[in-house]
Amino acid sequence: MRGRRRPAAASFLRRRGEEGSGAREESRARRPRGGSRAGGRPGPVRGGEAAAQRGAGFRGRSGAARGRRRWGPGCHRRGRGAPASGPPSAPAVTAPPRAAGCSGPGALPGRAPPSVSEGGAAEGSPPEPPRRKSRRSMAGAGSRRPPAPGEDVKPFTPEQTKEIVMSLQQPAVFCNMVDDWPALHWNAKYLSAVLDGKIVQFRLGLKTVDLVPQFETRCNYVKATLEEFLAWSCGQPSSLSGPFSCYEYSKYWAYADYKYIARIFEHKPEFFQDIRWSDFGFPGRSGKESTLWIGSEGANTPCHLDSYGCNLVLQVQGRKRWHLFPPGDTSFLYPTRIPYEESSVFSKVNVANPDLKRFPEFRNTTAHIVTLSPGQVLLVPRHWWHYVESIDPVTVSINSWIELDADHEARVEEAITRMLVCAIKSAENPSDGDLWLNPTEIEATSHEINLQYLNKAVSAYLKCQKESVSEHTCSSNSGAEQRTSALCKRKKREVGCEPEGCRLLAHEFAFSTFKAEKLQKTPFGLHLIQVLPQSQETSSMGAVAVESDGRPLLRENEGGHFGKLHCTRKQLVMSNDCEMPARQMDSDGSPNASQTALSTNDLLDCLVNPHVINLVARLLLERTKV
Repeated sequence: MRGRRRPAAASFLRRRGEEGSGAREESRARRPRGGSRAGGRPGPVRGGEAAAQRGAGFRGRSGAARGRRRWGPGCHRRGRGAPASGPPSAPAVTAPPRAAGCSGPGALPGRAPPSVSEGGAAEGSPPEPPRRKSRRSMAGAGSRRPPAPGEDVKPFTPEQTKEIVMSLQQPAVFCNMVDDWPALHWNAKYLSAVLDGKIVQFRLGLKTVDLVPQFETRCNYVKATLEEFLAWSCGQPSSLSGPFSCYEYSKYWAYADYKYIARIFEHKPEFFQDIRWSDFGFPGRSGKESTLWIGSEGANTPCHLDSYGCNLVLQVQGRKRWHLFPPGDTSFLYPTRIPYEESSVFSKVNVANPDLKRFPEFRNTTAHIVTLSPGQVLLVPRHWWHYVESIDPVTVSINSWIELDADHEARVEEAITRMLVCAIKSAENPSDGDLWLNPTEIEATSHEINLQYLNKAVSAYLKCQKESVSEHTCSSNSGAEQRTSALCKRKKREVGCEPEGCRLLAHEFAFSTFKAEKLQKTPFGLHLIQVLPQSQETSSMGAVAVESDGRPLLRENEGGHFGKLHCTRKQLVMSNDCEMPARQMDSDGSPNASQTALSTNDLLDCLVNPHVINLVARLLLERTKV
């Protein structure tokens, strides 16, 4: 899910399709065009219009679809409960009891839901909500008066929350942070009344679980109103003749994914303020920089990572199950850029039903699974893989991709990837029928345009580097570097370490120490729940939520980990990221000598592998500094 500002420079680049063009708005990059599936897509719009909205970044997921967050990363995918062979389900993260004075979801001070008749039609427009400012509980703010009865108290100040969002490298769930947001009233029936017949594009997929991911290129699309969607999901007779008439509810799921709120409510901008990301430390960020996701049971998005930014996801209605994997699992998830979508790197593995014969390394992944409930906000850190599925009859989510400094280099990598994919795939015979371009991408851009995109991305990166304050890095790492100086000198005496090796050792040790210190200082507890890896024991009480009787709410699911990782860093980087094509394997998994033909996609999986592209980008940037 995403919606972001992209650098104006990329505006000419990203042509995102409007809803009518069949592109999906919520696409993962998530994440505005240069700018994240959360951010992968940052940025809410596609094409020239999208790029302009995004600001100075370059695209994230499909503007209309997964172009979805073109500035940050994003999005969910897949449906229905996972089969026995897939990863286990995680219990829902139950919000802790609210402190006295906190208003519950049923008593939100925001917009009151419109009166809706039995047929689902709104009786008049929704009344304007009484706006009420929430008072924050400040740590150490003894000089402030205590909150008056009835005032909303939040567990973290905006400054504290932003520090957590920008520094935490593990997924976590915020509780009791949005109780006063009018957006909590945005259930599907309310939105149907507010939008009053507005046409929205839905993506439809089969509920049957296959070994192959249900990519957007394999889905069907219909245009319908939310009222028609609700009638179909409830089995009402009126749906028998509507746009969903060809799709039996028991066999299909529907997903209005990655819909930019700025576009849906373009004539009702007052609704932007129902979403208050300023509570998370991002003043001025509202619904205008967010995307909306509405789906039926089973609706999902294939497992992917967003190239840009990090992602904040608010669950409004129903529950969604998130399967998250750390960046270090990239090699085990068999990354691919086909279908191609800027800022979205897909996995070839169907996480809900993995084909372990074809993708044996998937056993080495460490899944973090959490069920997100209404009123909770999930933080998806940068480059975390995620597969999301709706597990209730109707679900509604809102997300926003947060731009990061690291996005500048990521845009260079995306520009290189776009140039290579478009050049090679465009040279193929169109009659082959390979749907390599994701529906969120309107068309394959020319080599000249892609080269301009690359140069602008490099220029933006270099400009950012010049403007960055190097002292910040020096000061933040000085303490750790001092602690490693003795270790480095001793290592040099023992093994004849060269100066460069010592510097590398010191840097890695300092970085790991810095991350460990940050994690220890993170205020995990009742209001910030860490999403634990499925193989980890739940002995760390600071990382789990606890009910009043002391029972943990986030429990370990036996069998959630497909295998332990015993690789060294070198082995991880050098592992085989490009799996052998299925047609080259015999039933016993051994290579078939009689079938050795490689396809263009096999070549691309190696050529634009994230590890390779990262190396190429670094070499390219080094050339520009000479």
